Amino acid sequence: MTAASPEPPINDNGPGDADGTAPEDKAPSAYRTISEVSTMLEVPQHVLRFWETKFAPLRPMKRGGGRRYYRPEDVTLLIKIKGWLYDEGLTIKGAQKRLKGRGIRQALAEDAPRVPGGSAPLPEPVRRELALLLSELRALRDELG
Repeated sequence: MTAASPEPPINDNGPGDADGTAPEDKAPSAYRTISEVSTMLEVPQHVLRFWETKFAPLRPMKRGGGRRYYRPEDVTLLIKIKGWLYDEGLTIKGAQKRLKGRGIRQALAEDAPRVPGGSAPLPEPVRRELALLLSELRALRDELG
């Protein structure tokens, strides 16, 4: 017999539910559903399921009816994978090699790209772009004022 895994801190109540708890209001340690992660990353749910088949460390917990619950470290890894694929333009195979070469712990420890509504740091290209825009805005303010 195998020991039962500990119950995750899950809040199945959606934004319109009785207690009014929105996914953004969850604790950082709370598990997230596939729809919450999909919305957070702005990636369709089927893409997340596909990534699970391509990246072995991605193993969300599955509960009744096959419902997926992503641990915080799964979400961090998904953010990293999305950054590699979408921001850096790596292929799936390239992202797999990077993950394998760095190891899961190092990949999770690195700065992860920020997702809308998330709290992780922005990727470097976005930071540079924002710094440039900020300097231009300051220059315009100085000219006007």
